Amino acid sequence: MASSKPVVILGVFVADTAYRADRQPRMGETILGNSFKLGPGGKGSNQAVAAGKLGADTTFLTRLGVDAFADMAKRTWKDAGVKSAVIDTPDSYTGAAYIFVEEGSGNNAIIVSPGAAMLISPQDIEANAAMIRGAGVFVTQLEQPIDAAIRALEIARGAGVTTILNPAPAAKLPDRIYTLCDYLTPNETETEELTGLKVSSVDEARAAAGKLLEKGVGTVIVTLGDKGALLHSKDRSEHVPAISAGPVVETTGAGDAFNGGFAAALSRGVEPLEAVRFACAVAGISVTRPGTAPSMPTLQEVEALLAKA
Repeated sequence: MASSKPVVILGVFVADTAYRADRQPRMGETILGNSFKLGPGGKGSNQAVAAGKLGADTTFLTRLGVDAFADMAKRTWKDAGVKSAVIDTPDSYTGAAYIFVEEGSGNNAIIVSPGAAMLISPQDIEANAAMIRGAGVFVTQLEQPIDAAIRALEIARGAGVTTILNPAPAAKLPDRIYTLCDYLTPNETETEELTGLKVSSVDEARAAAGKLLEKGVGTVIVTLGDKGALLHSKDRSEHVPAISAGPVVETTGAGDAFNGGFAAALSRGVEPLEAVRFACAVAGISVTRPGTAPSMPTLQEVEALLAKA
């Protein structure tokens, strides 16, 4: 791949605290758990780690508290080669998620407390506007306040920066956001939420993507899990099959791996359909490993998989 333009990602970091036990405790009860795991999470942070590990010149914009979880975030980004534009927020705290996993079934229950990241404002975006304008690709999601995401997309679009909105977690969106998106990257559930159309096949994804184009999106990329992804624009509609790298261990960070990989590929001038195929390979490797940020592959690993695929 050729030398890349910068990738700027706006989003949220949370520390994932995962507990495994035979069952959840009742109110007022204490039980013994079977295991505990602490690790980095948050969609935007995971996407930045994915892009950074692929060699993209990546900066992550967010708010953190001034605490031990903030230290974890900064270490995670440094290890992945990600630069951070952090707004320190001492009167709040770094986001965290409580994840309970029922040992027998694998079912989970989650509480997310975003903390300082919920204070990200349009004013914060204005303060970092020059960085956004200097990007080749700008990415955001829906974990921070929507008004901040919209302002960042406006600034990026106004400067001719390629914009990607990953509409996750699923939510209703204001109509004006669609016209700011060069690329919209929903999964099946998010596509159904945005369009009201069922998405359980490639043809259904194509119909729903058409509805999103009507709202003003440049290109829709529907991620389809083990069915790969659909790239749909006014002049092309191409299904890219999933790329397997081995047995699936954990799918939690697959969407973040895809989005980080797609942004990294676009930043190097890769043509969109090939960028989707590259992103499928990134996701394909990530699901063969436990964790989210630790599962993100290097450029060499992705290129080796693509050479065999």
